[in-house]
Amino acid sequence: MHIKCAGAGIGLVLGAVVLSSPAAAAGSGPIGDSGIHISTRHAAPGSTVSVSTTACGSETYGKGEAEAGGKFHLFPDDRKGVLTGEFQVPSGTEPGAYTVTLKCPPRVKVTGTYLVGTGNPSGAVNAGFGAGNDKGTQLALGALLIAGAAAGGVIKVRRRPAGART
Repeated sequence: MHIKCAGAGIGLVLGAVVLSSPAAAAGSGPIGDSGIHISTRHAAPGSTVSVSTTACGSETYGKGEAEAGGKFHLFPDDRKGVLTGEFQVPSGTEPGAYTVTLKCPPRVKVTGTYLVGTGNPSGAVNAGFGAGNDKGTQLALGALLIAGAAAGGVIKVRRRPAGART
């Protein structure tokens, strides 16, 4: 019986850690899984967008092309192994999703996506809470699981016979 209770508590704690880990991983670094980081994923027409990548390895030069913004060059950044470039979103660009393609010698090619909006926000501001926010939902579920594990531990301690308590 004691093993079942301990196992349930451990399971709840591990569940909380697992549910919280995607949110932690998403915010852990500036460059994503594809090796490309677009500084302004929600750009406005006329704004400058910076792009950096680690996909080129030790190369010191690369080329980029933005679907809305044209061609640009990638040069070494302050950080080792990172190439950086920038382009400007043309003033008349329609709102929507656009692709950036980066190429480095000998045959490295990575792509990323950014959004162009109107520049004027509309609607409600996402404050980080609510059912529509995956991180908020994950953190709420994690907190719920940790609270459940703590409550289970309290109940377990209170149910022990008086002579077994230490």
